[in-house]
Amino acid sequence: MRFLRVFLLLVLAVTAGAYAQNTSLPDSTRRNVLFSSDSVLAFTLTASFQRILKDRGDTTMAHSAQLNYHSTQGETVTLPVKLQVRGNFRKLWNNCSFPPLYLNVPKKKASQTVFANQNKLKLVTHCEGEEYVVREYLVYRLYNLLTDYSFRARLCRVSYVDSAGKRPTETRWGVLLEDESSLMKRNGGLPNQLRQVSMASMDSLHMATLAVFEYLIGNTDWSVPYRHNIRLLTLPTLKNPVPVPYDFDQAGIVEAFYALPSENIGITSVRERVYRSIAYPSAFFHRVFDRFNQLKPQVYALYSNNPHLDSAYVKRTLKYFDEFYAVINNPVKVFLGRVQRSEVIKKPKALLAVQKKSTPKATATKSATKKSIVKKVGQS
Repeated sequence: MRFLRVFLLLVLAVTAGAYAQNTSLPDSTRRNVLFSSDSVLAFTLTASFQRILKDRGDTTMAHSAQLNYHSTQGETVTLPVKLQVRGNFRKLWNNCSFPPLYLNVPKKKASQTVFANQNKLKLVTHCEGEEYVVREYLVYRLYNLLTDYSFRARLCRVSYVDSAGKRPTETRWGVLLEDESSLMKRNGGLPNQLRQVSMASMDSLHMATLAVFEYLIGNTDWSVPYRHNIRLLTLPTLKNPVPVPYDFDQAGIVEAFYALPSENIGITSVRERVYRSIAYPSAFFHRVFDRFNQLKPQVYALYSNNPHLDSAYVKRTLKYFDEFYAVINNPVKVFLGRVQRSEVIKKPKALLAVQKKSTPKATATKSATKKSIVKKVGQS
């Protein structure tokens, strides 16, 4: 009996790999109804949107609103909520006519609804290009495939009704993002409050996974030391913090017309890929690459089976994935030779034509924003 007990303990120790997640808490589907489904959630927000859309200063106000949706039983559910403009680049008039919002939900009144256990949610809005919303949503879903240490997302169809009747009603794509506190509770962790961090001080496996993922999607708009588009998760089962990425509108895979790469890294297009992290040992990298290869069918299926994407975009994206997998399965040039840049992947002519239509103000504003954070993003 003692031998059997020891054997079982050894089996558990071996199988509980670094990608395994904390299971001491109830399953997230029971705790978090909103993010337990992949179906599109349709709801209506009624508020004074003329006032809300003008509220874009450094400090924004919470505005009263009403949220309506139809339950699975066909009943109309109504909740009083608060809406507040948020963001940095997308909050500016020059860049987005409709800024991203916070959606504050009253916990008690929402307890028997799809918004149960929610509080302060981020709502990604349509800005200037509606399909960009769906594309960014799928990036969150991609990272969900790799690890539970990631923000959950729910694709929504949102109708915006102006209570004063001064704006026409518009129905657009939106994405609701899991709150940071929910991410922490779901994984049994705590937010990391360290002021000075580096990529070397992160959990190595999750740091490498994140960096290769950012390479996959063509994103340079992140930094661990400056917590730029990164949250840090402290877990009792791991010695070092786990970095969790978010905000992917600047990624090459999204193809937003306003997206520009971080400066001083040797690329001119967000469609070019750059690996921007630690040069880990070959065996360690291959461990990470194996994870991406295992998930390759699911990665491709997310896009090839999606009815909300333009077919031409799907074709470009699958080719973009082909290029990524070709690199990680012959990785010497990019990952193992301490060379940060791969071959230049040129932007399709169709994308160049779209970007030429973007306003000079938006481009100039984004350039200024990039300059302000270039040192942050470039440090490790």
